[in-house]
Amino acid sequence: MRQTNIILEAGRADKEYWRDLWRYRELFVVLAWRDVTARYKQTVVGVLWAVLQPLLTMIVMTLVFSRLAGLPSDGTAPYAIMVYAAMLPWQFFANSLSASGNSLLGNAHLISKVYFPRLVIPTASVITAFIDFLVAFTILLALMAFYQFWPNWRMLTLPFFTVIAFLAALGPGLLLASLNVKYRDFRYVIPFIVQFGLYVSPVGFSTAVVREKLGETLFLIYSLNPMVGVIDGFRWAILGDEANVYWPGLAISLVVTALLLWLGIARFRRTEKTCADVI
Repeated sequence: MRQTNIILEAGRADKEYWRDLWRYRELFVVLAWRDVTARYKQTVVGVLWAVLQPLLTMIVMTLVFSRLAGLPSDGTAPYAIMVYAAMLPWQFFANSLSASGNSLLGNAHLISKVYFPRLVIPTASVITAFIDFLVAFTILLALMAFYQFWPNWRMLTLPFFTVIAFLAALGPGLLLASLNVKYRDFRYVIPFIVQFGLYVSPVGFSTAVVREKLGETLFLIYSLNPMVGVIDGFRWAILGDEANVYWPGLAISLVVTALLLWLGIARFRRTEKTCADVI
């Protein structure tokens, strides 16, 4: 009896590919839910890890930068709320970058067996980090109640900046995921990027302080870090009239975010066609 081999090619026309993403939306949900349950399985405090990590980091940064270094907050906003308003998008970015960057290697068994749009895997990882973001957001509300610091209408713009944070994490995540398939040492680079990014991003201090120290020109170069604009936007939305956005810096961060997203998708699509063989 003659054996027939059926080969499914991942390289399709763009229109068909994006339609496939919609057809595989159930797989997207399954992978995201699997990652959530796997993360908190057999843990002592479970989902509270999503709260403890940014909360403890906020406490340390508040003590170091406010109490010891004497740096000012934005306006009259409590320093702890200013820091936590930055910790929310930063932790989302860091978790998304780590999870999506290693997502293809972590699902090698699935990739090598069946065809589906591989873009589902790293995107589902970002969604998992977004769930942690929602859990950690409850602490922000508790902090506001504790300090009796209430937001104004700007809080309604927070979903917009959350989408920007999502895209800022997805672009580099796709790029690292594709590079990680061919160059396995990139899995050791990702933790370094996350740690280094925490120090160069305005998480523990106000962007106004950075702009005052660097000047307008250097601050625009500093804004090439897409998280500068994201953090600035989060503080503008959460702190209300106590915070201001430097709009040229935000515009640069948005352009860099769009560029990284385009590069990430383009590189990922090229890698996707052969990743089942390489991985």
